[in-house]
Amino acid sequence: MIYMLEDDSGIRNFVLYALNNTGFEAEGFECPSEFYKAMNERIPELLLLDIMLPEEDGISILKKLRADEKTNKLPIIMLTAKDTEFDAVTGLDSGADDYIPKPFGTMELISRIKALLRRTAGSGTDNILSAGGITIDTKRREVKVGGEYTPLTLKEYEVLVLLLKNVGKVFSRDELLQKVWGFDFTGESRTVDVHIRTLRAKIGESSRHIVTIRGVGYRFSED
Repeated sequence: MIYMLEDDSGIRNFVLYALNNTGFEAEGFECPSEFYKAMNERIPELLLLDIMLPEEDGISILKKLRADEKTNKLPIIMLTAKDTEFDAVTGLDSGADDYIPKPFGTMELISRIKALLRRTAGSGTDNILSAGGITIDTKRREVKVGGEYTPLTLKEYEVLVLLLKNVGKVFSRDELLQKVWGFDFTGESRTVDVHIRTLRAKIGESSRHIVTIRGVGYRFSED
């Protein structure tokens, strides 16, 4: 089940129609009060969440969901009204797994949903990754920085795991998009830069180990 909280009936009905005709079970809500009522009855596999809403804005709803044990792992894609860095950073920093600026194509949206669901369903390993003051338990999907638990969004986590598994290796933005977002991802390389920025902000002093290779991409260095 996919929930969509979007007050624009045109967008909501169009997306629900597309999802239901692509094999998904989807339900839409016009306002947060309707959404909260449905959440008490059933928690979905994924949520499409608009930022500008009546009653309560999407960022506030996102923060509440991330603070609740029952929904803190729920995959969430934010729908932003404008393709602005502020909207993207605010959503990702508050715990969103991905964001899509309006207007968006239906096929792109479905592709991003499938990629996120695949990665959410994937199982971890028993390996412990450790470098640059960061320790990752990939079985528990827990990240500690300087011994302190540090919550990350799904994509931030996957980027960090990839970098720590390949210390010293340079990844281009296109490689990161392919490996973390999936081969069918059709977004821009700026998505990588936004996630790196929010990841760096969360890991504090250890952020110096994520090195920008100008004109290419990023690598994790223990130096």
